[in-house]
Amino acid sequence: MRPVLHGDVSAAARVLLTAPPANRDRLCARMIHEAELADKHVVKTGTLHPLFGNGSLMATARNRLLADEPGFDDLNYCQCFELVLRHLIRFQINQMRN
Repeated sequence: MRPVLHGDVSAAARVLLTAPPANRDRLCARMIHEAELADKHVVKTGTLHPLFGNGSLMATARNRLLADEPGFDDLNYCQCFELVLRHLIRFQINQMRN
């Protein structure tokens, strides 16, 4: 996956806001997996992945419906943002182990 910036996390969290809470964990893992697949495709072929884009989390998120971005005074948004960060931490730990 390409380097993750604030906008990537925000876009992914906005996608999660549109999903039922019970589906958010699985959806977040899927977006990160898709970004990783796309990045590997870009490195291998030099072209964008036909479904998932350039390998960024933002490109993967933007393939889905995004909620308008609320502020951090929105507890639901904060929970979604935190969920994305937790998944990214797990992804980085797994990358270091492999």
